[in-house]
Amino acid sequence: MKSLDEVIKNKLTGLYYRNRILLPFTGYILKIMVDDDILTDFSIENGKVEINEYEEFLELYFLEYEDLTEAISKFESIKLVIVEKDNDIFDFDNHRKILLYLNQNHQLSIEETDEDILFIE
Repeated sequence: MKSLDEVIKNKLTGLYYRNRILLPFTGYILKIMVDDDILTDFSIENGKVEINEYEEFLELYFLEYEDLTEAISKFESIKLVIVEKDNDIFDFDNHRKILLYLNQNHQLSIEETDEDILFIE
């Protein structure tokens, strides 16, 4: 399993297919911002996003979108607040703010935000 630090340092990419995103790391997602939606309910009944965790990766399905590229332009990103596995979820220093950019050929760029970027918390 790759760590989030390893993914960001080595500029590893994820994948996306229509409304499905595959991330090359695992963790606990606390918040997702996509288009104008702020998602914090990840229960099975939420009807907006489905998250599946596997040993080597996370899989996200955005149920209200047929194709994410129709809602997210190349200048916009999907934003996540995530805590890596084995880190204390209650320690705010472990809350990582991640940007996901939909690129060509189903490639998904993964970046961590810096202090200068406005991120709704």
